[in-house]
Amino acid sequence: MAEDLVLDTAIRDWVLIPLSVVMVLIGVLRYFVSKLMHSSQTPDAKIVKEGQVIVRARSLRAGANFIPSKAFRARKIYFCNEENGLLFVPKGQGQNPQAQMFSDPNMAMDMMKKNLSMIIPQTLTFAWVNFFFSGFVAAKIPFPLTQRFRSMLQNGIDLSTVDVSYVSSRSWYFLNLFGLRGLFSLILGEENAVDDTQRMMQMGGFGFDPSKGLSAEKDNLDITQHDWALPNFEHRAEAVLRKAIS
Repeated sequence: MAEDLVLDTAIRDWVLIPLSVVMVLIGVLRYFVSKLMHSSQTPDAKIVKEGQVIVRARSLRAGANFIPSKAFRARKIYFCNEENGLLFVPKGQGQNPQAQMFSDPNMAMDMMKKNLSMIIPQTLTFAWVNFFFSGFVAAKIPFPLTQRFRSMLQNGIDLSTVDVSYVSSRSWYFLNLFGLRGLFSLILGEENAVDDTQRMMQMGGFGFDPSKGLSAEKDNLDITQHDWALPNFEHRAEAVLRKAIS
């Protein structure tokens, strides 16, 4: 049986609340700093066009069964034709985003500003938390959890006999770091919310070739099976009516 702990109210007043307040203030400050460092750039017309083509192809796949077979084949050829299809990318013509970044100093500078606005505050905040609040059991989650959550919720403490629902101060820092998007949406607005998860995904996806999105969407559209839903509407309506009457 896991042991229960009685948490001191001083931990709530001097660890839990200050840590949460500081994380919120740092998130708001990072938003305004990144807004000041942001440089407006004219979007590349080719990239915008490719993005719109992908959106149109996805809409075609989603509504393929609501148009006749002849119309679907015509649109499929329009997108996937090996000669002049909108989704067809000839070999050797794919963009190299790394070369494009190094050829455009503004793009490299903007990428560096975004990374610095995320990495530096996180590094300093984690060092502050690790120095002042390391080793505290800060809170307890009001519902039971499995043992798989122990490494995530009890980072920095080695108490295998303590229930998994107890959260260490270091784990509370990480929970606030990735779980405050809803609060930032209320404070800053949905479009201006600070999302560290999304930024990390953007950093991890650095060097992504936009032409691969066209090729992937072309493959998805090629294997799409068309089944016109109009001839079955009467049978579906009849089945719905019979079910409603009975």
